[in-house]
Amino acid sequence: MGNSQGPTATTTRPSSDSREHAYGAATGGRNHHPSSVRQSQKPPSPAREHEDGQLPLAHKLTILGGVIVPFAGTIAAVVLLWNQFVFAHDLVMLAVGYVLSALGITVGFHRYFTHRSFETKPFVRYTLAVLGSAAVQGPVIGWVADHRRHHAHSDQDGDPHSPHVGHGRGLRGALKGLYWAHMGWLFDGSTRGNRQRYAPELFEDRGIVLIDRLFVPIVAASLVLPFGLGWLIGGSLTSALTGLVWGGLVRIFFLHHITWSINSVCHFFGRRRFETEDRSTNVFWLALPSMGESWHHNHHAFPRSAEHGLRWWEIDVSALVIKGLERLGLAWNVVRVQPERQRQRLAANET
Repeated sequence: MGNSQGPTATTTRPSSDSREHAYGAATGGRNHHPSSVRQSQKPPSPAREHEDGQLPLAHKLTILGGVIVPFAGTIAAVVLLWNQFVFAHDLVMLAVGYVLSALGITVGFHRYFTHRSFETKPFVRYTLAVLGSAAVQGPVIGWVADHRRHHAHSDQDGDPHSPHVGHGRGLRGALKGLYWAHMGWLFDGSTRGNRQRYAPELFEDRGIVLIDRLFVPIVAASLVLPFGLGWLIGGSLTSALTGLVWGGLVRIFFLHHITWSINSVCHFFGRRRFETEDRSTNVFWLALPSMGESWHHNHHAFPRSAEHGLRWWEIDVSALVIKGLERLGLAWNVVRVQPERQRQRLAANET
């Protein structure tokens, strides 16, 4: 199921440059360890999961439900809040559930599974995969394939969710591009990265394959849990339902739109420091709710880095969690960008 050996060293590996990222693992070696991730040339054309460009109807309806139901739950939560019909434990479940599932995406799906920014033990790997699945952003292998395809073709033809490619000019084109990058791409089968092409090493881990297949039951459990906790704490169906609304649906709604904002807002607004081949940006006001993912331009400049916040004031909760895992001996071979490498990249901007 995976390497069960613990850390043999706590070395810090330097990060590589913009186009060298975890996509290399999909076309290079079959070993799923970070040491096997090699630089890969950008493929001539994107490999699609659905070659005809069409999502199955059931898939579309599932995505639509995943978008609409949390939205409806959030509207219900606003009504409940307006009528002071909310309990303290509802807000606690919202906060705790949000942080855990968000870290499943940022530390797990993104920095570990997609970019191999560190190594960890199997039980941590599987825990992160389950928590990320509870965020209701798709099964882990598909998520990784889509994101590796994004990096391979960022803001060019083949990027699953660029706001800049093929949307026209002017205000109308900008709005179309932002909607597409935010959530429109989810309903188009041509945007899906081929899982065997972009994430082949994940199929070698039987535990990850199982978690990938159990995506729907994991999502269901993430909704049943706050419902059950609400019932146990409040002792009534009403408290169970408010627990479901806040700890389940509102949590999913907020996390969806924060994550999708990285695809849209962080490729359209914000600031840039480094010369990259895309139009990624850093957006400071999204840093805390995104757990540091909104230092997105830094990430595109150094995709392998476990730390997206590269300056002391760039808040990166996910990097702090990885550092905590490292101190506990649960993460090692953590990729970091040394200050000298950053200075070299900045100097290259001026030449």
